[in-house]
Amino acid sequence: MTASGAHVLATAALPRGLSVVIPCYRSEGSIAALVERLRPVLAAHAPAWEIILVDDASPDGTGQAVAALARSQPGVRAIALMRNYGQHAALLCGIRAARYDVVVTTDDDLQHPPEELPHLLAALTDDVDVVYGAPARQPHGLLRGVASRISKRVLMGSMGAATAAKVSAWRAFRTHLRDAFDAFRGTFVSIDVLLTWGTQRFTHVTVRHDARAIGTSNYTFRTLFTHAFNMMTGFSTIPLQLASLVGFVLTGFGLVVLAYVLVRYAVDGGSAPGFPFLACIISIFSGAQLLCLGIIGEYLGRAHFRLLDRPPYVVRRVDDGDGDGSAPASREPA
Repeated sequence: MTASGAHVLATAALPRGLSVVIPCYRSEGSIAALVERLRPVLAAHAPAWEIILVDDASPDGTGQAVAALARSQPGVRAIALMRNYGQHAALLCGIRAARYDVVVTTDDDLQHPPEELPHLLAALTDDVDVVYGAPARQPHGLLRGVASRISKRVLMGSMGAATAAKVSAWRAFRTHLRDAFDAFRGTFVSIDVLLTWGTQRFTHVTVRHDARAIGTSNYTFRTLFTHAFNMMTGFSTIPLQLASLVGFVLTGFGLVVLAYVLVRYAVDGGSAPGFPFLACIISIFSGAQLLCLGIIGEYLGRAHFRLLDRPPYVVRRVDDGDGDGSAPASREPA
């Protein structure tokens, strides 16, 4: 435990237990070091703790690495998914498996220093349910930064809180919040939106975020933009409202054009000439109609997938240890 961590928690009550959930993908070279740094921090700040490593069907040796950690390190549990379902689905799996009263989520690439965890726990007071560890400076490039801001702007509409601008994968929240989305089975998962189903008491603290030491990020502009679009169409009606607004504006524009044509006819005794003008008007209205139909189609597609009742993830194997340091055991899911 660092001196700064001891100072932060000097007057804060320790949680009864901590469950740290880490989705793992292409982290063969970093996951052992992360667990090694996490263990003393957790031991200093909770009477009981566990580290849940969720292998999201990583194509490298990550699955073997997390299984070996679960078998050799007390307090470490490993869950292997049947195929790659995405970071948020892997998080959902780990959150549902958590045993203790506070869940902490973190990335597997050592960008979230375990030594900063006391700052999140200190902010998890009686009137707060979710704490985000916001970076003092975003270490991403321009395009990813733009995509990240788009995602946070969308999330702000769902959360209804300014804290959405500070959302990150470095979170601490009360485990009982998962009761609000216990029955959720959608294929488009956003942990941050699901947390809003159980609380509106969010806050954030500024913590250190380190540069990625091994490999490159699996998140790109495209994946972040897709995630933002999935949040909009999966958890809100914002696109439908925008489609209605576009239709309203273009209808007004059409009425203005009609008024122009009628006035021109009354004044000059003839119609407004110009095929290009007419072609532009048709193109605008046709494009708007196709845009609105496309948005409606996205919602129908998501409703179709919900009716299929596809699970957000399927577990292949669990290597299960105990948070109190007892000998781990390996089992296959039923």
